[in-house]
Amino acid sequence: MALEDIKLNVGGWQAAEGWTILDVNPGPHVDRVGDVRDLSFLASESCSEVYASHVLEHLGYQQEIPAVLLEFQRILKPGGRLRISVPDLETLCELFLEPGLKPRDKFEVMRMIYGGQMDAYDRHLTGMSFQILGDFMHHAGFVRITREPSFNLFNDASEFRFMNIPISCNMQGFKPAS
Repeated sequence: MALEDIKLNVGGWQAAEGWTILDVNPGPHVDRVGDVRDLSFLASESCSEVYASHVLEHLGYQQEIPAVLLEFQRILKPGGRLRISVPDLETLCELFLEPGLKPRDKFEVMRMIYGGQMDAYDRHLTGMSFQILGDFMHHAGFVRITREPSFNLFNDASEFRFMNIPISCNMQGFKPAS
């Protein structure tokens, strides 16, 4: 794999031209099997974009998320874009507390909070909101951090709606250009 100008999709489900998919589980769409906590195979400043949809919530908030964001900062070129989507804990809590919600729907909301638990990796260790994720990104050195209603890149969890309510917190930030 050429390391000059990579657009990295961490945990991607859908192949797309120009994007390299890194995932912990092998699959026909996966270009590189690996863990987001070890990006040592990528050279510094080798990526123009990094996209991670519903990945960071699977990591611990004390050390793993800050370390991964610093690695994203390392592999991004100056001015490179980071796009992150996580389950929005505030939205999910509001949904869970909705008075008319049926027990089965409450169960589905609970699964979105804690992970589907379909395999060893499908467990959520961290709940995030705009403020929490923004703070993590800011501390890792990202600038021009914004919340986005949609990335319009992939048909993945970043676009998921429950009861017609978007459940993801979609944010982008940039590595400083200097």
